[in-house]
Amino acid sequence: MREHNNLKTSVGVLGAGIQGVCTSLNLIKKGFKVTLIDRDNPGNKSASYGNAGHFSPYASLSLNRPDVLLDVPAMLLSTTGPLALKWNYIPRMIPWFLKFIKNCTRKKMMHTAKYMHQILDLAIPAYDELFQDVDVSGLVESKGIIYFWTDKDLKSRELEINVRKELGVEQKLLKPHEIHDLEPNIKQIYHAGVLYPGARHARNPGKILLKLFELFLKQGGEFKRENVETINFSSDSKPLIKTNLNSYTFDKAVIACGAFSKKLTKQLNENIPLDTERGYHIHFKGYENLLSRPVIFLNRGFGMTPMEQGLRVVGTVEFGGLDNPLSKKRILNLVNNAKYLLPELQEHQDEWLGFRPTLPDFLPAMGPSKNHKNIFYSFGHHHLGWTLGAISGKIVASIIAGENTNLDLSAYSPARFG
Repeated sequence: MREHNNLKTSVGVLGAGIQGVCTSLNLIKKGFKVTLIDRDNPGNKSASYGNAGHFSPYASLSLNRPDVLLDVPAMLLSTTGPLALKWNYIPRMIPWFLKFIKNCTRKKMMHTAKYMHQILDLAIPAYDELFQDVDVSGLVESKGIIYFWTDKDLKSRELEINVRKELGVEQKLLKPHEIHDLEPNIKQIYHAGVLYPGARHARNPGKILLKLFELFLKQGGEFKRENVETINFSSDSKPLIKTNLNSYTFDKAVIACGAFSKKLTKQLNENIPLDTERGYHIHFKGYENLLSRPVIFLNRGFGMTPMEQGLRVVGTVEFGGLDNPLSKKRILNLVNNAKYLLPELQEHQDEWLGFRPTLPDFLPAMGPSKNHKNIFYSFGHHHLGWTLGAISGKIVASIIAGENTNLDLSAYSPARFG
């Protein structure tokens, strides 16, 4: 009966990245009439194209940690480290960073970990549901992910391992010879590591996104390649979406524009403290066979994933907003770090910059707008946007349908920011 009623309900989903596409697919399944709107075609050099490709159900511990806060000055000064700051962005960054500091207590850290674990635990099963209807053979591998480090970084690793153990995350501690047995081509500079056997990785995230998008179209969804400019409301509170080409009226609308979502939430008079962590990737084409699975070198904060496009090297957390250009220094940092671990690497290709949408408590915003009952949010998934795409889409679609998810969703409420 609910699905029959939903057939009369139109939903506009703004943003065709992994969040928007998965939300749209789940809404279609529930009988809604769905229109997906984005200024670009899905997967066109977006964060859903350029990410590390990790399905990371273990990653419940985020960056809002006391030890990370203490390490910030050293990381900013390091030439090989993961953290960078565009100095012209500092004035705009200060309000976000002050909120971040308040979320770096152990109590706040554990709050974030608890509620990230709640949805991460459901992340891969949610993808498996969607993958029943698309052919992803050869595109998803289940070989786990390895993190490794030198003894300089041991204390922080102990914190991560202990918290994840407390939450029941599957992990296997590795000795140096075990790391070498699994990935013999990596230079043996490590002292210890951990394997997350339940993790998977995508051989081509952009191609998977396109397959899900094609399924959305096949099941009756509509796509409009247009740039959303404004959101207003009719006399009966229906969202009026104006693009560069047309105007649309929907019964409900979802903002799932990743790091660009703040431009729309501002129009709704909601001060959600969304900012962006800029991340980079490069490819070493023809070298993907050097690794069997993704590896992450924690001391330098970067990772490598074997993909169809080559060996993808990803990393850095650069605070610099949406408008600053790509940093050649960050690219060079990735090149040097990759060659440090795999000296046989030669020339790199495909320099890419993407934007991770991040809130200062490192929890996503999922649920209804504080001020507008027919607007819903799904953004702020930071480093885990790819991992959480399917489960976020399932949750947000259920909220819109008025269904009980049997989850405590209070921690993700956009209203938590006042």
